[in-house]
Amino acid sequence: MDFSIRAANVDDCRDIARMIMNLAEYEKMADFVKITQRDLEQDGFSKNPFFHGIIAEVPEQHKTEEGHTKIGYALYFYSYSSWSGRAVYMEDLYVMPEFRGKGIGKALMSKVAQLGLAAGCNQLNFNILDWNKSSMDFYLSQGCFNITTTMGYHCMRCEGEALKHLAQP
Repeated sequence: MDFSIRAANVDDCRDIARMIMNLAEYEKMADFVKITQRDLEQDGFSKNPFFHGIIAEVPEQHKTEEGHTKIGYALYFYSYSSWSGRAVYMEDLYVMPEFRGKGIGKALMSKVAQLGLAAGCNQLNFNILDWNKSSMDFYLSQGCFNITTTMGYHCMRCEGEALKHLAQP
């Protein structure tokens, strides 16, 4: 299938917001999505962006029934490991279901890896839901490994009232 991968721009935020909701619905977590198209525009395309993105796009002749040509995305940001230095964190990797199995997800992930290496990163980090076997199999086939099972790490979070309480001196 003919597709291209390119850097996201502010005009892509409507489609990114749509696909974020699609991903959240797939992950059975749509109620947790709080950001808007405007948040994406501000947070990803301001002077000091909090994230970067790439878009997978197909030509008009392959557009979806709804008329979409932007059919996948990845969001990422740079982080730092106190043990190994520069890292890139892939927040999302998503391809619309009807376009899966065509190399688009691999191309998106490969591009994030290329961008990370170009920035001097030596690791690519991301999370995956424990029930998502097809994605786990895909990532393992790319040479990734599960740090929960190999190193014992667990992903932790503090948010909402607990975060506000924690921030109190």
